[in-house]
Amino acid sequence: MKESVYHRLAEHLDQLPGGFSPSETGAHIRLLKKLFKPEEAELAMHLTLEQEEAKSIAERAGLPLPRAEQLLNEMADKGLIFSVQRERGPTLYQAVPWVIGIYEFQVNNLSEDLLQALNDYWDTSESKKGSWRLNQLRTVPIGQSIEATLEVLPYEQVEELVSAHDRFAVAPCICRTKEKKLGRGCDAPTETCLLFGDFADYYVKTGRGRSIDRSEMMKLIAEANDANLVLNPTNSKFVSAICCCCGCCCGILRGLQHSAKPAEVVVSSFTAQLDSDVCIGCRVCLERCQMQAITDEGGQVELNADRCIGCGLCVSTCPSGALTLVRKPEASQKEIQATLYDTWYNIINEQAKKQ
Repeated sequence: MKESVYHRLAEHLDQLPGGFSPSETGAHIRLLKKLFKPEEAELAMHLTLEQEEAKSIAERAGLPLPRAEQLLNEMADKGLIFSVQRERGPTLYQAVPWVIGIYEFQVNNLSEDLLQALNDYWDTSESKKGSWRLNQLRTVPIGQSIEATLEVLPYEQVEELVSAHDRFAVAPCICRTKEKKLGRGCDAPTETCLLFGDFADYYVKTGRGRSIDRSEMMKLIAEANDANLVLNPTNSKFVSAICCCCGCCCGILRGLQHSAKPAEVVVSSFTAQLDSDVCIGCRVCLERCQMQAITDEGGQVELNADRCIGCGLCVSTCPSGALTLVRKPEASQKEIQATLYDTWYNIINEQAKKQ
């Protein structure tokens, strides 16, 4: 019975945005056992991406309300579900996907046992092979990478993404924190998980992050560009988080690196363009590109558009202007989908406006 509940929970998580890829070794089940007690695993399957009161969840789960509230609050504190407490009204609870969600919420819980379980899972899951079902993150370039003559939609500009919010927080990056605890990783800044709105409130309330203002948010974004980090907002027009990712630690970028054509996987409206006649051969772009889209072929820099994810890291430091960002043809652009995440974030935003 206990074993069965974890298999059912794994299937439940795999139906949420981003999925929960199974492991060929069963590491995904062992990981869930580290995170969820059996009773918590059973209750988690009764939550949806709609925010609900404990009473509704308790009725579906067949639990007495006091017990359901206790479990829900404990699970929210442990980062297994998400909770929102408005100034007026009851606490609301909802499911969160594995990424962005449960995985990132474990940033303060990285014991040696959990580190090993996470490592085993990431090394053996289907996502390791570049198997992606839903684009949960998208790539946006830093503003300076986009020429002023380009038509740029507001949700493609980081400044516009930030200006849509009035509550901000920053937390340690779970991926770099995990890798450093394992004695690996890179020297990129760790405090780079950028949160907005209710996500910001949740991180501050549960001690996972600290509150910041808009100016510090923009400063951190500029520093992320300087540190060669890819800006990955949640795949929705009303974002709740921006991940600042490196190719050596980030599970998502590492998974993309296994893909033959990362450009077909990410949601990005832009791609890099190289003018070989203007290139001075400084090779800075080779170090900046996280997808190995730029290579040195016999002393000549070449760009593989199939591997370009449109992050703009190569453009923002190109001294000659040989590299620019151009908008992809409309037919080849992946739409920023009205996914469950998009619906979820907009529901949250509309509810907040009514409070």
